[in-house]
Parts: sequence; structure tokens; C-alpha cells
Amino acid sequence: MFLAVVSTHAQNRSDLTRIPVVFSGGHETDPRDHGRPVVLIAGALGVSPEVFRDAFRGVHPADPEMGPVPAEAQANKAALLSKLGKYGVTNERLDQVSNYYRYVASRHELWPNQPAVAYALVQNGKIVGYDIENSGSGYSSIPQITVPGFADHPKAALAYGKGFEKNGSILSIGK
Repeated sequence: MFLAVVSTHAQNRSDLTRIPVVFSGGHETDPRDHGRPVVLIAGALGVSPEVFRDAFRGVHPADPEMGPVPAEAQANKAALLSKLGKYGVTNERLDQVSNYYRYVASRHELWPNQPAVAYALVQNGKIVGYDIENSGSGYSSIPQITVPGFADHPKAALAYGKGFEKNGSILSIGK
């Protein structure tokens, strides 16, 4: 069950204590994707991860340190667009998304992300809700959430979408 974010009126009550929520992880990828943040790429393109994975089967990835030669890049883009074009993905959008989520794991890089900021709302020693001040972005998997002083580990639900600033963001926090 997910607890709704409480209203501003409830947040201002003097009997509530706000405790910062600690987020960790949330950047794991599906083993099928070989380190690619497919859920984020697919979300930004407006397709499901399965549709993107199917399109990517026709791609021959280049060495991440060297990059593709022009002929490889053209062939890979043609393979992607032949599958993704029917979903409204344009060459320009594919370039935007690919460039935004490009990173080199061997250099200990990570794709762009913004950490979430949230507070547990505590009343009479019990968590009664959560206030998400910044939903973050770039989470490819559900981060671990802890509230200092509490044994329970709440769960988050993530949202994916075309806007980079909200793609892979925390939608809600609950049990």
C-alpha cells in the first residue's frame, strides 16, 4: 500500500515531525540490457522497454571508449528507426535521448540523475505519510529507502516519461 503525500495543511500541524528520508541505489539496470538504462531511454522515447529492446536487437554496439565509425552509426540508427518510427520516434528525438543518456561505465560515469528529496511525517512515534519535495530523476530501479530511527523500509513507485527532468522520478512512497 502506498501512502499519499499529505497536504500542506497537514504538514504544518505542530504535532507532526519531518524526518529526512534517505535514498540509496536506484541506478541498477536489467541484466538483459548490459548496463544500458533501457527503462529511462524507453520512457524518454515514449515506448515500452520491450519495444526498445526489440528495436535494439538490430544494433551492433561499438566499443564504448572508441565509439562507432560513421557507417556503424548510420546502420545502428537505421535499425532503431525502422522499429521505433512507427511509434512516432523521430531521428531528432532519438539523437536527443541517446545523447542525454550516453555514459561510459568503465570510467565510473552514470547517466544524468537528480537525487530525490523527501520527508517522513511522524506523529506519535509512527510514520503517517511522506512529503516528496523533489521527486528526482534518473532512477532506473527502485532505490532503497530508509527513515533514520525506524526499522521499516518503505517502498517507492517510479514514474517514467518523455521529460528528462521527471523521467525515472519518485511517484510515491509507501509500505
